[in-house]
Amino acid sequence: MRKVEKGKEKKKKVLIVDDDADFVEMNKIVLEKAGYEVIAAYSGKEGLEKAHSEKPNIIILDVMMETGSVGFDVCRKLRNSEQTKNIPQIMVTSVNETVPYKFSPDETWLPTDCFLEKPVAPDRLLEEVKKRIK
Repeated sequence: MRKVEKGKEKKKKVLIVDDDADFVEMNKIVLEKAGYEVIAAYSGKEGLEKAHSEKPNIIILDVMMETGSVGFDVCRKLRNSEQTKNIPQIMVTSVNETVPYKFSPDETWLPTDCFLEKPVAPDRLLEEVKKRIK
């Protein structure tokens, strides 16, 4: 475990789970510039593993990765795990453009804290992260 120097706070961790490397890299730059430590995962499975091993302060999650709905499954698994259930989640996706109905957060099927449509401006995403990290 790293020691925190006097007067310096440990950086808050943001886990980005998205199979779009460009999306991950662009937002990683913005978040790191704002003082966050960013961890990347490029699949739902890797995202679940890193959520448990890295213990991030917040998770940014895509929906359509290995399958068109894997992000929904990951979201529910994270909420049903004692270790990760209280980590805020921001879902960022273009799924609403590909299906005839609209998704929004709810307590059982989509228990995310925030649902943002892609493309999302990096400043907007940063604003939502700041709002949800304690």
